[in-house]
Amino acid sequence: MLKAGDENAILVGVSRGADIDRKMEELEALAEAAGVFVLGVMVQQLAKINPATLIGKGKVRELKELCENMEADVVIFNDELSGMQMRNLEEALGVRIIDRTILILDIFASRATSAEGKLQVELAQLAYRMPRLMGFGKSLSRLGGGIGTRGPGEKQLETDRRHIRKRMDDIRRELVTVKRTRSVQRSRREKTGIPIVAIAGYTNAGKSALMNRLVDMSADSETKAESKKVGEKDMLFATLDTAQRKISIDGRREFILVDTVGFVSDLPHALVDAFKATLEEVKFADLILHVVDISQEEGAFQIETSHKVLEEIGAGEKERIMVYNKIDIAENELVAPVPGECVFISAKTGEGIEELLDIIDGKIYSGLVTARLRVPFSRGDIESFVRERGQVENVQYDEEGSIITVVLPKEDYGRVREYDTL
Repeated sequence: MLKAGDENAILVGVSRGADIDRKMEELEALAEAAGVFVLGVMVQQLAKINPATLIGKGKVRELKELCENMEADVVIFNDELSGMQMRNLEEALGVRIIDRTILILDIFASRATSAEGKLQVELAQLAYRMPRLMGFGKSLSRLGGGIGTRGPGEKQLETDRRHIRKRMDDIRRELVTVKRTRSVQRSRREKTGIPIVAIAGYTNAGKSALMNRLVDMSADSETKAESKKVGEKDMLFATLDTAQRKISIDGRREFILVDTVGFVSDLPHALVDAFKATLEEVKFADLILHVVDISQEEGAFQIETSHKVLEEIGAGEKERIMVYNKIDIAENELVAPVPGECVFISAKTGEGIEELLDIIDGKIYSGLVTARLRVPFSRGDIESFVRERGQVENVQYDEEGSIITVVLPKEDYGRVREYDTL
């Protein structure tokens, strides 16, 4: 990871009649997350982009002077650049050129820790670089590395498109194997009958902090172990790998909590495609906790961005609770940016967490029935059915058979209703 100041950058954006300030602020936050020091920001209003350099010729000259005067190492464009544009800009400016997508991919490459995460990032990088090899050539020939050259980077010096395609095919095959393993694990979870709750939302909204708060509250000693906590930092994309924890809080029914990678506006399609196997955990969840940083003014924008990604992965219609986090540092009046059921919390202080748990409990167990079944020893098929389809809370035995306290879906309860003693 680069330290601030190791590389100094100028950010460039193109406005086509729309407000670009929010996007440039986000680009600056992404650059800082990558360890780059931002020297300045340049924005040009354009009705039509320049196909050769994106920005106009006059702006290119102005940008060159700025790079020389401020001793910039890299220029980061908010728009995606073609290979030709990268090459032309690099030749004109004499510094390394990257765009928003490369920057995000670079951050992911530096943060991925699991074998699956590294494969997903490499696949996304290769997919993005494939049509831009001409533009990347000069940058990748530098042995010094730097922002935008992490991951497969120098491998591409000695490969051509055919070899890159082969590597991409190899990665896809490896990810298929990982996906099968994840599918088997999901099937096992489904058989336990324990509901799955997924945390989703904009990056740095406090998703990992919320998971760690619930892990701390869990009565399950294995879940509560310090090693079971997920990393959390006040930066974009602090954690990438999906984490799953069983949450069992005294006096409440348990559920599996899944933390996922954060979203950001204009998340590269190559990255969404590569991480679809991971993001599918959201699609298969019983409930989504959509976490939003209420201390940020652009809450509605972040919600809209997250919703677009959820729709893209097939989870747009999933039942969700809007969870407005960081009320401990919110300066404005607590007002929900969008209509719908919501709860205001602070994952840091714990305020509002009990209310959130009440809502979760009401949502995920609304279609379930708690039963106390007396099952004769002669009906082993009923006991097997109950164990497979329900969440068994307690089992006792007497001379006649088993006494099972279980939570079952209503449709399954109908099959065993006659054994209910409640």
